[in-house]
Amino acid sequence: MKVQRTLAMALAISFVATVGIVTAADAQDYDLVITNGRVMDPETMYDDVANVGIKDSRIVVITKDKISGKETIDATGLVVAPGFIDTHFHAVDPFASKMAVADGITTGMDLEAGASPVGEWYAQREKTGWQINYGTTSSLAVARLRVHDPELTIIGPVDATTLFDWGGKAGADGVVGWSVTRSSIEQMNQIMTMLDEELRQGALGIGAPIAYMQRGVISYELFEAQRTAARYGRLTSVHTRYHLNSQTPTEAPIALDEVLANAMVLRAPLLLAHDNDYGWWENEEKLQLARTQGYNVWGEYYPFAAGSTLISADFLRPDLWEDANGYKYEETVYDPTVDKFLTKDEYLQAVQETPGKTVVIHLPPRQRWLKYWLTIPHMVVASDAMTGLGRDGTLLPWEADPSEYAGHPRTAGSYSMTLQLGRENGVPLMFTLSQLSYWTAKHLGDTGLEAMRERGRVQVGKVADLTLFNPETVAARATYKAGENGLPPAGIPYVIVNGTIVVMEGEVLPVKPGQPIRFPTEPKGRFQALDLNKWLGEHSINVPQTHVDDTGAGAQIKK
Repeated sequence: MKVQRTLAMALAISFVATVGIVTAADAQDYDLVITNGRVMDPETMYDDVANVGIKDSRIVVITKDKISGKETIDATGLVVAPGFIDTHFHAVDPFASKMAVADGITTGMDLEAGASPVGEWYAQREKTGWQINYGTTSSLAVARLRVHDPELTIIGPVDATTLFDWGGKAGADGVVGWSVTRSSIEQMNQIMTMLDEELRQGALGIGAPIAYMQRGVISYELFEAQRTAARYGRLTSVHTRYHLNSQTPTEAPIALDEVLANAMVLRAPLLLAHDNDYGWWENEEKLQLARTQGYNVWGEYYPFAAGSTLISADFLRPDLWEDANGYKYEETVYDPTVDKFLTKDEYLQAVQETPGKTVVIHLPPRQRWLKYWLTIPHMVVASDAMTGLGRDGTLLPWEADPSEYAGHPRTAGSYSMTLQLGRENGVPLMFTLSQLSYWTAKHLGDTGLEAMRERGRVQVGKVADLTLFNPETVAARATYKAGENGLPPAGIPYVIVNGTIVVMEGEVLPVKPGQPIRFPTEPKGRFQALDLNKWLGEHSINVPQTHVDDTGAGAQIKK
């Protein structure tokens, strides 16, 4: 009986802390009140019809009692869920962010590609304002671009809106240095110095899209990048080296082994970017086993059977795409700007003429795997949302009509599609909400990121980032058909960011309450230079020294 009473008391305390009690002494008018909604919190598993009071951007009360506020939303028939969090978010322009918030996303962070310089990137958004919360890693690709393509004069912050263009321009001299050139020890030190400085400035970690650099980034450079992030306790988000490959000796799961081993020996967080291709089952099993041992590692997917990338991506070259993996360009490589699949000759011509062009890549095996992704614990949803390009290949203005968008429908519909598929496949709604928000916030919060400890939940005291949707009708409307790529979803009438309504009855409002998601700037960096003689001193016994040739990576000891 004592155990039962203790358990009952603990549950009562948890309920009061989560839901709150309104009394005459603390009753007040709130900035925003949400009434009669089904409030769902994946962390505490609270699930009940209640009223939510918001003041000064935070949830102040969750109660069955009647409350009033300056603004009121009648959420009868709607779920009040934690705002959706996206960690693979290239939609870093106003129009694409507008599409994303309509899909219920309240925080979008580009952790895979990243940005550089990070401090300038954040300052730019703080100056202009942003509709949703925003964040970025430091980009390994941009650091390599600066070191291996010095002929380019790069002006201003580089992020997903410009990275493809710069990446394509790098090949004008005949060598796409950032992608295919191996780094010497001196060059690795230059790259790690840049990454360390941006971590000092508050970057969320390091973004390492290695599939685009699989022939250039040696294993030790990737290890050093992960170690650079690990010195701050921060994650590396990795688009793995052999992503999409189904044939040994470059089988896709081998590439997870590379970064997972690094993460485990460094005791560093790791995010496996879009684990939705060949070998995903092996990857998720390994990540689950690592988590049982206390490692902060997890993977992500998006609920579509096609991907999107720049046409000159190294893994689309014929010897890999056709010869190794057996795909045909005219069945898989779709150009949304001209609304057609490309022949091999058209693909090769486009690589030469428009290497920064974005294309959609259809991958038939995903069709049979997709339903399983909905059911994997800690396999979170992340849209891989692309920039808001029109049919002429330029960025659309915020006020443009969604029908003008020419790109992958995942930008406009990943989260609504997940809810739709979860409903159709009988997945418990609380589980789906964990994939859409809570597990992402949990893993990022465990890196020490305070902003994520305050989001991904519907609890008293937490930030009021909320998505309201109809569980019976929510569905994606965006498709691969031209003119429908960017259609907003059905069944998400309200989205709230930091206590401000951004989506009202399905309409995205011209307000910018988004806040930066970043670590505090530190007064001093933590960079440690690579030095071969120092390495020998730390990892070998002291014997008469031979001459050390340290002029390049993989240096040889000469007698």
